[in-house]
Amino acid sequence: MADLTIDALAALGKPDIIEMLDYEAILRARKAKFLEKLTEHGLANDVIDLETDPGAVLLEESSYRELVLRARGNDIARDRYLYFARGAGLDHMGAFYDCYRLVDEKDDRYKQRIILAIQGRSPGGTAPRYKSVAMGVSLDVADVNVYTNGIDPTVWVAVFSVSNNGVAPQALLDAVSAALNALEVKMVNDTIKVRAAVVVIVDVTAALTLLPDTPESILASLSAGLPGQWAAEGGSGRDLTRDWIRSRLMVSGVYSVAMSAPAADRVMQQYEAVRIGNVALSVAGRAY
Repeated sequence: MADLTIDALAALGKPDIIEMLDYEAILRARKAKFLEKLTEHGLANDVIDLETDPGAVLLEESSYRELVLRARGNDIARDRYLYFARGAGLDHMGAFYDCYRLVDEKDDRYKQRIILAIQGRSPGGTAPRYKSVAMGVSLDVADVNVYTNGIDPTVWVAVFSVSNNGVAPQALLDAVSAALNALEVKMVNDTIKVRAAVVVIVDVTAALTLLPDTPESILASLSAGLPGQWAAEGGSGRDLTRDWIRSRLMVSGVYSVAMSAPAADRVMQQYEAVRIGNVALSVAGRAY
């Protein structure tokens, strides 16, 4: 279970029970069967492909109806798979694992908590279990990192907030601490300490050499998109490397990237999260 993530589920591919729908293929099959039955009874229909033929109209209507029913079957099948489930179907799946949706919680966040609940279904004390409980306290909890330091058995829980640039307010920390220290949650021998995570802001400065036909407007789109790309990929405790930044700037139309900031990889502690701040990009020149 340790490797269960939304990305891992996506990599499994579409289940066979969820079929591809093709209205034209359904219509062709129904027309062929219709003509076959007419032949069996010594009848024929030479105008079945005309839109004005009553038989063709009926076949089109019934084929569309079959398409709708098959689509409904696909929806029912999807609700049996965590990756595809949504809405009320996802609610019922979560309830099976004793994980209930928070008010106004979106499907993606709820799925993340369901995965954590599945991963943490041991007698207790696992990092996914504690993370699941902490994220279930409030939608204000953006992320949680559960860790220990060396041989010290103290379980630290770093909480990242949705607001205040990631720094969790004391009221939120108190609520998370109360949830984690509840008798039905905390392992008897665990000492749990909750802290606000530390958010480190890193600015990016780079000079890009562009291909001859690349418009300079590409700099604006790259500057605007870089912080969001990292926010989607970078989590608590993850290092921000220069290679990662360079790979996101080396898009089609860019010849090379000369980065002056950050001067080195930013190595994070487990209670830290790095965010990309100001992104300053300039044109160094053009080359093939």
